[in-house]
Amino acid sequence: MAQYLAAKADHPDALLFFRMGDFYELFFDDAVKAAGAVGITLTKRGNHDGEPIPMAGVPWHQAENYLSKLIRAGFKVAVCEQLEDPAEAKKRGGKSIVQRGVVRVVTPGTLTEEGLLDARTANRLAAAAFAGDLAGIAWADVSTGAFEARVLKASEVEEELAALAPAELLVVDADSALVAEAARIAGATVTTRPAVKADAKSAERRIKAAFEVAALDAFGDFTAPELSAMGLLLDYIELTQAGAAPRLTPPRRNAERAFMAIDAATRAALEIERSVRGGRDGSLLACVDRTVTSAGGRLLAERISRPLTDVAAIRARLDAVEFFIAEPHRRAGVREELRAAGDLARALTRLALGRGGPRDLAQLRDGLHSGDRAAARCMGLSDAAPSEIAHACAALSLSSHPGPASLAQTLDGALAPELPLLARDGGFIAAGYDATLDETRALRDDSRKVIAALQAKYAEETGITGLKLKHNNVLGYHIDATTKQAEALMTPPHNARFIHRQTNAGSIRFTTAELAELDAKIARAGEASLARELSLFKDFAVRAAENEAEIRAAAEALAALDVAAGLAEWAEETQATRPEIDESIALLADAARHPVVEQGVRREGQGFTPNDARLDAEGRSGPRLVVVTGPNMAGKSTYLRQIALLAVLAQAGSFVPARKLRLGVVDRVFARVGASDDLSRGRSTFMTEMVETAAILNQAGPRALVVLDEIGRGTATFDGLAIAWAVAEHLHEANRCRAVFATHYHELTRLADKLDAGANAHLRAKEWKGDLVFLHEVAPGAADRSYGIQVAKLAGLPKSAVERARAVLGKLEANGGTTRVEIAEDLPLFAQVMEETAPHPLEAALAGVNPDNLSPKEALELLYRLKAAAADAPDR
Repeated sequence: MAQYLAAKADHPDALLFFRMGDFYELFFDDAVKAAGAVGITLTKRGNHDGEPIPMAGVPWHQAENYLSKLIRAGFKVAVCEQLEDPAEAKKRGGKSIVQRGVVRVVTPGTLTEEGLLDARTANRLAAAAFAGDLAGIAWADVSTGAFEARVLKASEVEEELAALAPAELLVVDADSALVAEAARIAGATVTTRPAVKADAKSAERRIKAAFEVAALDAFGDFTAPELSAMGLLLDYIELTQAGAAPRLTPPRRNAERAFMAIDAATRAALEIERSVRGGRDGSLLACVDRTVTSAGGRLLAERISRPLTDVAAIRARLDAVEFFIAEPHRRAGVREELRAAGDLARALTRLALGRGGPRDLAQLRDGLHSGDRAAARCMGLSDAAPSEIAHACAALSLSSHPGPASLAQTLDGALAPELPLLARDGGFIAAGYDATLDETRALRDDSRKVIAALQAKYAEETGITGLKLKHNNVLGYHIDATTKQAEALMTPPHNARFIHRQTNAGSIRFTTAELAELDAKIARAGEASLARELSLFKDFAVRAAENEAEIRAAAEALAALDVAAGLAEWAEETQATRPEIDESIALLADAARHPVVEQGVRREGQGFTPNDARLDAEGRSGPRLVVVTGPNMAGKSTYLRQIALLAVLAQAGSFVPARKLRLGVVDRVFARVGASDDLSRGRSTFMTEMVETAAILNQAGPRALVVLDEIGRGTATFDGLAIAWAVAEHLHEANRCRAVFATHYHELTRLADKLDAGANAHLRAKEWKGDLVFLHEVAPGAADRSYGIQVAKLAGLPKSAVERARAVLGKLEANGGTTRVEIAEDLPLFAQVMEETAPHPLEAALAGVNPDNLSPKEALELLYRLKAAAADAPDR
C-alpha cells in the first residue's frame, strides 16, 4: 500500500491501475469511482487508519475494455505496472516487493491502442495559448504522429476547435474560462496545466530537443502563441507517456485563413460531420465516404471538416479525383489493392511506443505491399497523372524505398499465418525463418510429447485410467487426481513415488521427481523459445523505427489515393460533376441537388428535383441576396442547405451533385436553419437565433456565403418582421456577401424587389382537390401564399382544428390582413365547429365496411345498424 500511495501521490487527478499479478487493482476513492462507472465489484481489503480499504479490480487481459469505458466516462487512468519479474524480487529476500512504476497516463487525447480508438476518426490532442487578441492552436494525433500548429485571432478559436473536434484540450489555468464554451461545443475534455509549461522560450527549447534540431526555421516562422501551444502539447505528451513519447512528425504550420471558416452552429445546421441525431449516419461525411481504409476515412473527414480556400490546392485535389473518374478500371484495381492495407500510421506508433503486437507488424507488411501494388496500378499513366497521384505513387513504390521494401519482404517470411494479439503470447514467428528458434521449439514440442507418454505410463502403473497431467503457472506440470484417485496415490506402494503438492475442493495434485525434472526442462525450452521470438519482434520494431519517415509518408500517400478514388466512386454513382473554382465572388449552380436528401429519397425509390442557384456578391452574374418564399415542407430548408453544401464539397476537393457549378472561393459559410434552444447557457430558441444571427452580421465579409431560414419568427409578428427586414438589408448593404434568405414574411419580397442586387424566388406548390402538392421546384418571383393550413392538414391536425383555422384566416384576410382586430365575437364557437366537422354516425358505421365480403345475414345486420345510427342523429 505504501507503493500504491506513492504512485497515487504523483498522479492525484487520475485513477490508478495498480498491477498485482493477473489483475489491475484500484483502491480507496479510485475503487469506488471505477466500480460505479464500469460496474465492477467493490470489495474491501486490509485496513488504513483503522478503516477497511475499498478495492476493485479488473483482469489484466481485459484492461482495454475497462479503460475504454473509463475514458468515455471522463476519467484519466494512470497505469502502474510491475517493472520486474517476481522471481527477481525474491532474490532480494522472501518478503521483497516487486518494483512498480507508472508507465503511462491514459487520457482522451493520448490513446494509441486499436481497441480504444475509432478506426475512421482522428483522435486529436489540442493545446491553446492566448496572447492578447491572438491565439496559438497546436494539435497532434498521438496515434498517427501528425503534428500541426496555427496562429489565429482569439475570436476564431471556437470555430477552429469545432473543425478539429479534439478529444482533449490543454490550456493554462488562467485561460481555462476562455475555452470552456468552445470545448463544450467541440466535445473536448479540458485539461489545465501550469503557466510555466506554456512559456514560449522554454517551449522553443523543448521543441528543438524533441526534434533534435538547433533552429526551428526549417519548420516555419512560428509566433509566440504557437510556440506556447506546441510546448504545452509536447510537455503533456511526455508526461502521459512516462518519458516514452511517440515520434511526432515535424510541426507543420498551417497558413492563416487557409481553411474555410465554419462555426459550430453552421456545422450542426448543415450536418457536415454528424447528423442532428448525433451520429455519423445521415451526415454529409457519411453520404460521400467511399474510402476502403481507415486512414482514408480519417483524411476524408479532415478535408470535409476543413475545406480549403487556396484555389490551386483545391484544383490539385479535383485533378486527382478526375484522374480516377477517367480511369474506372484503374480505379477499381487501386481500391481492390487498398482494401488489403492495414493502418500503417497507427501500427507504427504502437510499435514505437512498445505497445504494438505481431498484428501491427502484419499491418506494416500488408500496408506497404498494398501501397506498392496500388502505385503499380497507376504507373502506366504516371506521365499524365496529376501531381497528387504522382506524389502518392512515388511515396508508395517500394522500388524507390529499399528500407521499407526490405522490411516488408522480411516480414513476409517471418510472420506466421495466424498471429496472436500480444507478442508475449508467442507463436507468431513462422517455422523455418529462424534456426535458433526452430531448435528451441523442437525441444519444447518434443518434451510435450514426452509429457503425453508419461501420463500414459502413470495411468498404466497405477491402474488409474483417468489420471491427467496438467499445467498452471504456479505449480507447472502436475498430476491432477480426483479425491477417489488420490486415495490410491497416497497409499503404498504409490505414496513413495507420488508427492502430494496441493489439495483443492474437487481435486488433489501430485508430482514426482521425474515430472519435476521434465517440467524444468520444458520451462527452460519454452522460455528460450519465447525469449527468441521477443528478440526478433524487437528487431522488427527497431527496423520499422529506422524507416519511420518513409513509412509515414507511405501512410499519407495511401490515404490520399484512397480519398481520391473514393470520391471518384461517389461522383460516378451520383453523376456529380467537377466544379469550376476561381477567385470571383459568384456561386452559379445548374441543376444542383442535396447529396444527403437525394440519397435518402433514392433509397425509397423516388427522385430528387434539382434546382438552380444564382448568387454574385458583385450583383453582376446573379443577385447578391435572394429572398425565398413558399409553403412549409416545400423544400426551402433543403434548398438553402444544398447551396452551402455545394461550397463545402467543392472546396474540400470533391465533385458536386450538380450539372454545373462555378464557385468563387468562399472564406466563411454561415447557416442559420431550424429552431433550437441552448438551455445549458440559459438561452431560449429566439435568443439562440439572435446570437447566431448577430455573429453572422458581425463577421460575414464579401467572400462569405450566408443561408438564413425564418429569422425573426420567435417573437411577436411585427417585431419579427422588423428584425428580418433589418437583417436582410444589412446583409445586402453592409456585409455585401452572397446570401439566401428564406422567410414567411411576404413583406420582404417587396424589399428584395427594391434592392439593387436583390431578387425573389419561391418553391412551387399547387392545390389539387383541396390537397396541397409540393413540386420542389425553385422558380423566380415571390410565392402567392404560404399554404400553412394545407400543411397543417397534411400533418394530421384534426378536421375541426383545420376548419377553425380556415375561419380565423378568412376573418383576418377580410380585415386587410391586420392582426389587430377583434374576431372572437364574429366567429362561431369552437364547439360548434367541432360538431359540424365531426363525422356523421352513418359515415362512421360505413367506414370499415367491404360489401364484397358481407354474407346475406351480415348485410341485413348492417342495415339495422345504419337505421339505428340515422335515428340517433335526425338533424344531420
